[in-house]
Amino acid sequence: MKPWTILFIASLITSSAPAQDWAKARLDSSPRHLEWVKVQHGPREVNCFLAFPERKDKATAVVVVHEIFGLSDWVRGVVDQLAEAGYLAIAPDLLSGMAPGGGGTAELGGPDEVRKAIGALPPDQVTADLQAVTEYVGQLPAANGKVVIAGFCWGGGQAFRFATNNRQIKAAFVFYGPGPDQEEAIARIAVPVYGFYGGNDARVTATVPASAALMNNAGKTYQPVTYEGAGHGFMRTGEAPDATEPNKKARDEAWQRWKDLLQQL
Repeated sequence: MKPWTILFIASLITSSAPAQDWAKARLDSSPRHLEWVKVQHGPREVNCFLAFPERKDKATAVVVVHEIFGLSDWVRGVVDQLAEAGYLAIAPDLLSGMAPGGGGTAELGGPDEVRKAIGALPPDQVTADLQAVTEYVGQLPAANGKVVIAGFCWGGGQAFRFATNNRQIKAAFVFYGPGPDQEEAIARIAVPVYGFYGGNDARVTATVPASAALMNNAGKTYQPVTYEGAGHGFMRTGEAPDATEPNKKARDEAWQRWKDLLQQL
């Protein structure tokens, strides 16, 4: 297991999945077309949440990789908000089939079980799942052929890693997730990587200089931004009803930056 993987799992063991009633309420009131789809590859079937934008032309697709809390209501809300901004968005439940009886995040029974299942996911399986979902969403009639990947927390690290394994995506958006620590992996990256980090999240943000050096030495594009005063998970906590002002400010600024970068593709 890679050092950065151990870092994530160990540091999040004491965390608990936050209540997300506010996220579900907003999602339930969405006017957009939202649906569940199953993406098959080999013997695996990945359950995914898909949102379509309301527009007359084809859209860029965004694959959203969930946090260590699994495919939560908040992650589904991000998918809906991306559709609201004009993008075709999909979030795979990478825990599909990992629960007793073949279920996923919702069937694992609680946050402790979800975290344990996340920690046990085979990296090659995660890559294969993301490859299949990327191909699926990019071939939908409503897609324009451009696909990007974005991830949060554990998913941020996976989004960075996926950029080392897929040359078809157009960009990777890494929200408070560490990058690969091997030069040969970095050398395979063929797209720009945009980072979003919290100033009060030294556990993760302290890894940024090493990632920047590796990316720079390999001649790759890496543009990290640190939002001062924000903690880990600010994209989620920054839109919660009890959000602190630094987290709310960071979330708003990061969301605007994300949309601006997507428009430039």
